Amino acid sequence: MVRTARALPLLLLLPALLTACGTEKADTGDARASASGDAREPASQDVQRADMDDRLRALGIAPELVYVTDVPGFTLAQQSIGVNGDDGFSAAYWAKNGAVLHLYAERGSAADCPEGYACLAPAKGQVVRISGEKVAADVLRSAADAVHRPEPAELAALLPPPRTATAPVRRGDLPSYGDGAPDNSVGEGG
Repeated sequence: MVRTARALPLLLLLPALLTACGTEKADTGDARASASGDAREPASQDVQRADMDDRLRALGIAPELVYVTDVPGFTLAQQSIGVNGDDGFSAAYWAKNGAVLHLYAERGSAADCPEGYACLAPAKGQVVRISGEKVAADVLRSAADAVHRPEPAELAALLPPPRTATAPVRRGDLPSYGDGAPDNSVGEGG
């Protein structure tokens, strides 16, 4: 009885304490949606950028070494995108007249620029080299001047679509019995 008498005031005080915990008024959601709508866009872009950076790393490319250029008359060859060196980036741009621009971004310095290349150092420890086939020197220089980090939309266009398949691809030429290796025996006599 004595224990119950001591616990009763605490139990009666508990609801009052719990209701006084929050000082923020309830929101209907309309004001929060308009105020946070602007805040959600950068967060969404950050998530999208992080996803694209993960996709680049999966390809073996360091995200900070991805650069693109924009030269009138040249179009990015999607199939040319790949790794350059250890974790650099490479891409090629083509023109209808058969001219090709090659862009290589890697770790290094523009001080040792090979002959026939236009080189620039967009950031410390990074070099972008541009060369060409059937390309005039002024076009090469304008391609180097137009080098920039890709915007999210440009980066999305660069990357192959993300892999969605999680199961291995089933080959139709493997037997369903044994260890699954193809039967290469030639039989008796030969």
